[in-house]
Parts: sequence; C-alpha cells; structure tokens
Amino acid sequence: MKKVLVANRGEIALRIIRTLREMGIKAVAVYSVVDKDSLHVKFADEAVCIGQDEASSTYLNIPHIISAALVMKCDAIHPGYGFLSENYKFAQICKSHNITFIGPSPENIRDMGDKVKAKEIARSLGVPLVPSTDVVKNVKEVYDFINRYGLPVIIKAAGGGGGRGMRVVEKISEVEQKILQASNEAKNFFSNPDVYVEKLIPNPKHIEVQIMGDKNRAYHLFERDCTAQRRHQKIIEEAT
Repeated sequence: MKKVLVANRGEIALRIIRTLREMGIKAVAVYSVVDKDSLHVKFADEAVCIGQDEASSTYLNIPHIISAALVMKCDAIHPGYGFLSENYKFAQICKSHNITFIGPSPENIRDMGDKVKAKEIARSLGVPLVPSTDVVKNVKEVYDFINRYGLPVIIKAAGGGGGRGMRVVEKISEVEQKILQASNEAKNFFSNPDVYVEKLIPNPKHIEVQIMGDKNRAYHLFERDCTAQRRHQKIIEEAT
C-alpha cells in the first residue's frame, strides 16, 4: 500500500494522515470548496476538490470519492468515521474498482448496520441479549411482546443509530403513536422505516468494548463507559 485517499475531513482526517506519514504511506485528502483552507488539506501529500459545500454532494458523494481515488492512483480509501464509513454499498464499490476499503467487509457492515440482523447473529453465537422483536409488521406483535415482557419498552430504528428513530413507551396507550413517530423519524434519517421493539432497562450502565482487527488478527482495546448520555447519544466515553 503506497497511497491512501482519506475520505473525511477535520480532526479524524488529520489523525489518519499523521499515521500514514509515520508509516511512510502517501495521503491524499479530499475537500469541498468551503474546506479548501482546512488543516487536513494542508497536511496531506496531495489533495483533490470534490465539490462545493453540501456533504451530500461531496463527502457523501460516492462517484466523486471513487473518481478522486482512481485519478490519484490510490491503493486504498480510509473512510474515517461518519460519512461513508458504515455504507456497505460504498465498500462494495471500492472492492469492484480494486481499491482496498480500510474497514470491515461489506457483508459485516451490512449485517451489523441492521440491528435486527446483528441481534440474530449475536444470538446464534450464544451472546445473552435483552428480549426484543423482529421488525414490527403490525401493532399486534408489539402488544403481544408487552403482554409477555411488560412495560417499559423502547422502539428502535432497525437500520440507524445516533439516538434517532427511538421512542420509549411507558403506557399502553402510547404504543401506536410512538411506533409511528419512530418509524417516520427512521425513514427521514435513514431512508428505512423499519423498527423493532426491545425491553427497556431503566438507568443501565452502558459499557462498550472497542475491537480492532484485520483478516488474521483481532484485539480488544479494553472497556469504555458510555453511560453519560443525552437523548440516547453518548456525551462522554470514559476509558477504564
């Protein structure tokens, strides 16, 4: 690997560029017109403008990113986080152009991006899980789940995250309204209206284990306490 396109901006792009430099690998930055004076553009070995200003037409524009990588003869693309980092179609397109996508396989991104599918995989591996439904097809399934596990429950977007498409149900009279709200928000943010229902654990400790791996090895980076949240979004990640 001799040249990597960094498909991101700001602090994360700078971190990637610094690491590539330490490894003796050339870094190619991409930028929008409004970001032309940003630090990641100045610190990269080469830089390519991919559009005007909106993220949808620049950092989320797959044809522009791929074209930049091909024109600059890059061996790989590092997506950073956010933007296209969890877009399995982008990872597939990289592969089809013989460009290494620095990240999980398209299949892993697809499966882990679908919460219902991810829980199925975890369940098949014997991982203990909070009770939940499959994708909700009708409101009767939700009432049946509540009759079995009780309230409160939480309705979650199957194909999204970041606190979006989530509604807590504490009263049986709220069920239909909260399903509609969660589904509409999921459709607006993730273009996927599917939701599922999970038993709510009030005031839980939110502990994450960070894992890094390649095709041959995997390492855990110990635990992080992510309990401090607002609107189901993490505010602080505290390493142990």
